[in-house]
Amino acid sequence: MPSAINAAVAQQTAAGSIPSPTFSTTTEGAGGGTAGIYSAIISRNQPIISVKEKTYEELHRKCLEKNILYEDPDFPPNESSLFYSQKSPVKFEWKRPHEICENPRFIIGGANRTDICQGELGNCWFLAAIACLTLNKKLLCRVIPHDQSFIQNYAGIFHFQFWRYGDWVDVVIDDCLPTYNNQLVFTKSSQRNEFWSALLEKAYAKVHGSYEALKGGNTTEAMEDFTGGVTEFYEIKDAPKDIYKIMKHAIDRGSLMASSIDDNLGFSYGSAPRSDIGELIARMVKNLENAQMTHSTTDYQGIDERPAWTIVPMQYETRMSCGLVKGHAYSVTAVEEVVFKGEKLRLVRLRNPWGQVEWNGPWSDKSEEWNSVNEAEKIRLQHKVVEDGEFWMPFQDFMRHFTKLEICNLTPDTLEVDKFQTWTVSVNEGRWVRGCSAGGCRNYPDTFWTNPQYRLKLLEEDDDPEDEEVICSFLVALMQKNRRKERKLGANLYTIGFAIYEVPALQIDSFVLQMHGTKHHLQKDFFLYNASKARSKTYINMREISERFRLPPSEYVIIPSTYEPHQEGEFILRVFSEKRSLSEEVENMIEAERPLVSPPIIFVSDRANSNKELRAGEDAGKDGEKNQVDEKKRSSAKGREESEEQKQFRNIFRQIAGDDMEINAEELRNVLNNVIKKHKDLRSEGFELESCRSMIALMDTDGSGKINFDEFQHLWDKIKSWQKIFKRYDTDHSGTINSYEMRNAVNDAGFRLNNQLYDIITMRYADKNMNIDFDSFICCFVRLDAMFRAFHAFDKDGDGIIKLNVLEVNCSMPV
Repeated sequence: MPSAINAAVAQQTAAGSIPSPTFSTTTEGAGGGTAGIYSAIISRNQPIISVKEKTYEELHRKCLEKNILYEDPDFPPNESSLFYSQKSPVKFEWKRPHEICENPRFIIGGANRTDICQGELGNCWFLAAIACLTLNKKLLCRVIPHDQSFIQNYAGIFHFQFWRYGDWVDVVIDDCLPTYNNQLVFTKSSQRNEFWSALLEKAYAKVHGSYEALKGGNTTEAMEDFTGGVTEFYEIKDAPKDIYKIMKHAIDRGSLMASSIDDNLGFSYGSAPRSDIGELIARMVKNLENAQMTHSTTDYQGIDERPAWTIVPMQYETRMSCGLVKGHAYSVTAVEEVVFKGEKLRLVRLRNPWGQVEWNGPWSDKSEEWNSVNEAEKIRLQHKVVEDGEFWMPFQDFMRHFTKLEICNLTPDTLEVDKFQTWTVSVNEGRWVRGCSAGGCRNYPDTFWTNPQYRLKLLEEDDDPEDEEVICSFLVALMQKNRRKERKLGANLYTIGFAIYEVPALQIDSFVLQMHGTKHHLQKDFFLYNASKARSKTYINMREISERFRLPPSEYVIIPSTYEPHQEGEFILRVFSEKRSLSEEVENMIEAERPLVSPPIIFVSDRANSNKELRAGEDAGKDGEKNQVDEKKRSSAKGREESEEQKQFRNIFRQIAGDDMEINAEELRNVLNNVIKKHKDLRSEGFELESCRSMIALMDTDGSGKINFDEFQHLWDKIKSWQKIFKRYDTDHSGTINSYEMRNAVNDAGFRLNNQLYDIITMRYADKNMNIDFDSFICCFVRLDAMFRAFHAFDKDGDGIIKLNVLEVNCSMPV
């Protein structure tokens, strides 16, 4: 079930100890390790659905021209589209509607909430959202384009539109549907020859990879995919006093709404319970066979109305004596008041997606209370005595029996009781990468600060003359992406939340630093000594968590996170505000501090010779360039008295290099490893040959593949400075540093990188435990130094932009 953790548990005070959660909320997901990091880097914004890059119109026209029925290559009519956890012991037959019944129709008499009947899959959450969708005709026509038919221009192809993480996606399918004994297995209409709901379910299953992926979920998930709206989630026992007014205004303004009842075992319909697909199929087959036997004497070919066969509830759905079902989702279709015995009585209308099994208490279809209501009022309330799954019940009974309420608002102002205004929205996509930016909540102060950070500038106060406070109203919604689609890989919803901190205008740290308007990633110490200004009430394992806030105009930073660290995934962060605001990800400028004295890079290899601009002088030949550089280095070295360490280096270097006093990568490795052995305080197994090759590439100025003593001395000066940084973060003297510390270490070395480059560094240099050893650490810094030096050498005009041909790229890349 969706497990909530109070935000106070995840909020560490500046001086207090770190609290622990009262129960474990760890959820293991797919995508760990470097492969997951690499995938996240190269596939951030790939389309959700692709049909060979052809639109519905193109495919439809092609099928008509060739006089063929469309077959979907991306969601074929076979078992792979049904289940992923195991093979089905029963063979389902895929049939097109005209093979199931005579005179099939897409929509009969308009799509409405009574058309939908739940099949044998535990996706009542999805069907409850469909029922809500039918109440808003404008939205309905966007999700279900009505210009589709089984009669005119029929080609076995249909399409539906869903909102997916900021974009509307057109999903194209064929009309092959899974059947058993000639009956639809999953969602069906109350009329046998109507198929819009079954085809809509198939399109949604395609988006998520299979029908099985739809088992268990939150109604708000489908509501958002139908509308692009933002959801708010209420525990009814903790709902605000004006919850009836909130529900009434939500209905009046077109919001979608659903409710559910948790069972006594702690299950909520919002989760996907572990169940044997074989058992589910066995129940499904038994149910369909019983229905077939019961009505075997009736010929339904050509008959529109079909009997309401009994639905066997899923193992986690429990019928109560009052007719309600625990662990089950209901659509909230109306909220009204009626005059009863001289007093106003509040009523709520709900619908069971099964299309049957209704509330049997006060104000149910056949209850005696309706005898006191006149016909005009009955017509207004659309009261019908029919077993269609829809019923009225008193608001007080609703509050007593139901446990959760979900409202999907088309815009956040929908729930503002007495006013209507336009909200602005900003959308940011991001990801948590294990070992780099998946820092967990405030309970993990060593890594929390590494989470993605988003600056929020609240620029204007609300226009509310009755409110004396200078306040900005806004709503933050954090949604994790693609977890349902990745269920077949073992992924589950993470437990997520967020915190909001005010960015100080000034920070004094040996100098005054202006932090407003900058894009600096806030560091660990900031979060240790500053409390959050606002935060999500809970960390919960739902697809989206949202919260309303009122804060003074200022600049803030939003930190979205999973509850546990090291959990890798993608997310979308939306900020809705009443007035003008700006929201953007914190990204450092890519730059490096230039040293005061640094030997010039002079590319004189055969490849670099083709680039005239990189020559040290127009008439300088290879030998002249080498001599100029060597002379500068020798004159610089003479200005320094050799220390004891330098004398030892020179002796070791001379022994290995020989008379020419130059060494190659293999000889460099011997020199460095001999020196490292003398540093007892540094645990290291020495340098790899690959690292030494990179060092040669950095310092070799003549393309000979070797370096002389002065070049080696300059390299060693760099290694010593980087060694100090490494020891600073190797607090446990293990000879490794945690990959999360690389951001600070890189900054200390004078490099400024963006988030994507930190992700790549983690992928390239961290081991499976997200640790980086000394050799990898130095190799990383050598390559960074070489790349920045090469870039500055090519950037002659200093505008930060260079153009390279293939040869120049090869020349400038350290091996």
